[in-house]
Amino acid sequence: MNKVKSAFNRLPIHRKMILLISLLMLFCFGFYLSVLQYVFQIYDRQIYEKSSQVLNLSSVGIENQLREMANLSFKVISDEQLQRYLLELANADTAYTKTALRKKITNRLVAYAGSEKYVYSMLLIDNENTVMAAGNREGLPVSMLPELVSLGQQHAGSNSWYTGGDRQARLLSVRQIRSFTEGAFTLEQLGTLVIRIRVDRIVEDQMQEPGEGSRLVISDGTEVLYPSDSPADQREILSEMNRTEPYGIAHFTQGRYFVARTFSTYTNWVYFYMTPFDEMFKQTQWVKRLVIVIFVAILLTALTVGARFARSITSPIAQLIKKMRKIEKGDLDKLEEAALGPLPGSLQDEVGQLYRTFMMMMQRIRELIYENYAKQLVIRETELKALQAQINPHFLYNTLESINWLAKMHKQRQISEMVEALGFLLRNSSNMSEKWITLEKELDIVRNYVIIQRFRYEERLDFEMEVDSASTAALIPKLILQPLVENAIHYGLEPRVEPCQIRIRVTTEGKRVILEVQDNGPGMTVEFLEQMRVGNVRTRGQGIGLTNIRERLKLAYGEAGVFHIESRSGEGTTVTIRIPWIEEGVTDVQSHVGG
Repeated sequence: MNKVKSAFNRLPIHRKMILLISLLMLFCFGFYLSVLQYVFQIYDRQIYEKSSQVLNLSSVGIENQLREMANLSFKVISDEQLQRYLLELANADTAYTKTALRKKITNRLVAYAGSEKYVYSMLLIDNENTVMAAGNREGLPVSMLPELVSLGQQHAGSNSWYTGGDRQARLLSVRQIRSFTEGAFTLEQLGTLVIRIRVDRIVEDQMQEPGEGSRLVISDGTEVLYPSDSPADQREILSEMNRTEPYGIAHFTQGRYFVARTFSTYTNWVYFYMTPFDEMFKQTQWVKRLVIVIFVAILLTALTVGARFARSITSPIAQLIKKMRKIEKGDLDKLEEAALGPLPGSLQDEVGQLYRTFMMMMQRIRELIYENYAKQLVIRETELKALQAQINPHFLYNTLESINWLAKMHKQRQISEMVEALGFLLRNSSNMSEKWITLEKELDIVRNYVIIQRFRYEERLDFEMEVDSASTAALIPKLILQPLVENAIHYGLEPRVEPCQIRIRVTTEGKRVILEVQDNGPGMTVEFLEQMRVGNVRTRGQGIGLTNIRERLKLAYGEAGVFHIESRSGEGTTVTIRIPWIEEGVTDVQSHVGG
């Protein structure tokens, strides 16, 4: 995310504007497509509801007719004459008698089959597997007869549906015939009744206003019952049966179809109402393509207008940057020309104001250059005089060594210690090449400074140091602690007669070093402390003030360096510094702190 943001920030303004316009257009287009898709879903739902209504009415009508066929089979097997003929046939002992009875049975079947519109043929299989047929005389394959007889036996007199018929009559009603007439409920098996049903006629009569190209498909879960020329094969039908939604778009071998589905509770069949998708949604697809074309046209128009508008803003700014770069390269002779340059196109907007401000800035820079040139001459003259008044540091160090040698010869220990401490402080303060030193060296500077001050204040100065030995190798800016001790003596010890306690504590906390300088001096009031924090208090001393130390820490560590003062009137002052741990071996301290 940060890389994307950084890359975006580096882009020119006109590219940012084009990118933002593109994103805005894409967002609007995405929102519009979402709304359009929602509308299409509502449209699909309405189509499904209409298809489902047609499908439910059709399936109810079909199943009612199937129930009529089941009732017809029951009516046939319970016919008294047919029952009597079958009983006589079962007991007949001559071939002639059996032939005559089978003729009567056939005539009785013809009386039933002839009046039924949806009956293709009616067959009766007796106990000798002889088939008697009425209606269409086309018989059944001999191999199918045992399977039909077995199916009838399994259902023990109740109706069962067999879906393995031929093309003319795919659906068969199979029912076992048992004896129960003339008061003799022996339930003796007399034969098997098979009714071949015209499913196509039932569907055609019961189908409720099919749409153009719409098809009703019936499946029992293993094969397609209707129609024989189904737009989907059994594998595709099974895939649609496993769909969780009751409707949707299906991709069949013959094309795409909008499919609505319902299940039958009577036969456990599945009814599908299939409508050619491309024909039904031709208008919808055309609207979608039109929307995309219009969006592309609007996007190209918006990008063209946006690019021209962005160029109108960035072109004057680019000219201004070109002039600034000339000045940046030090071509100061062009200042007068840049300051008097004309406005591009007489702009009156923010860009024009930027140009006018740049011109005024150029004029002001020219004036400041002349002023600065005069000041530099004065500064150089002052520096020359300061150099003439400087004392050679080596001469000063040699003189201090001589004084130290004489003090030791005359056994003046205090003078010798003060001279050695003073020499140590002068060498460290005058060596400006070292901006970063170890904490151990900084503490040595503090110790030598305190040696001198103890000779001055004697037992009034109570000084202690508590240092974590692991922290002495850390690098810190030079002369950070010594000015704090000097301020503690100046403001905490000098104004009072009684002894003053000054404590230095150095601890570590993870990858941070914590420095504390504490005194029990007079402290500061809340008002004075607030004034000092905002920089409204001037120090009375001649050394490095607290404000200076705070600024040095900010320059050295940035936000990682913390400088905090806690003080109460009459109770003392505590200055706390929290800085990152910098190893002594680090060569580029600034890069290390910044990382």
